[in-house]
Amino acid sequence: MSHTPAIPPRERILAAADDLFRRFGIRGVGVETIAEAADTNKMTLYRHFESKDALVAEWVRGVVSRKEAIWNDIAAQHVGDPGAQLIAWSKATAAKFAEIEERGSAIHNAIAELPATDHPARVVIDQHRVKEHKQIAKLCREAGFPEPELTADELSFLIEGAKSCVPSIGLKRVGENLVRIVSAMVAEHESTNARGRGGARVKTGGKG
Repeated sequence: MSHTPAIPPRERILAAADDLFRRFGIRGVGVETIAEAADTNKMTLYRHFESKDALVAEWVRGVVSRKEAIWNDIAAQHVGDPGAQLIAWSKATAAKFAEIEERGSAIHNAIAELPATDHPARVVIDQHRVKEHKQIAKLCREAGFPEPELTADELSFLIEGAKSCVPSIGLKRVGENLVRIVSAMVAEHESTNARGRGGARVKTGGKG
């Protein structure tokens, strides 16, 4: 007779923290509540995490890891097509708005509750944001945008603004408009490049 392997305490604690932090906020939940929800005790919790701040940082690290995994999926689905990857990224972001509309963004909520920039969880979030911006800029360079850093900034502004508009405009419209704008930016750039290549060929062909 087979038995389902028991979930290790550390994983249970992180799972309980994920649920409770999302529902009640980081500051609204104590370690005793987390330990009880994980079917363990404070002593075990502190054996795996030296403090609540350390637990929060590890929870955020897990959230960030899942966000970054999306980039790997996008790259695998659109190999060698940076423009398509940017559009897929906008679609993946739009899909995440359902969660934001329902209970807010885990990352944004964490930032609001952890104003100190030297908090270990904030360090993880800030590093993730820098890494994501670099990834967007890299795709813009590979796609041949004339000012890739500026384009990456514009896309980042667009995403952050879209998140803020979800409560007032609603998930469906924000998601549709986000994808439409990013798709239009990529299409316009690709069209400009195609016209430039066509013009160069005509000019060359006209020489004696």
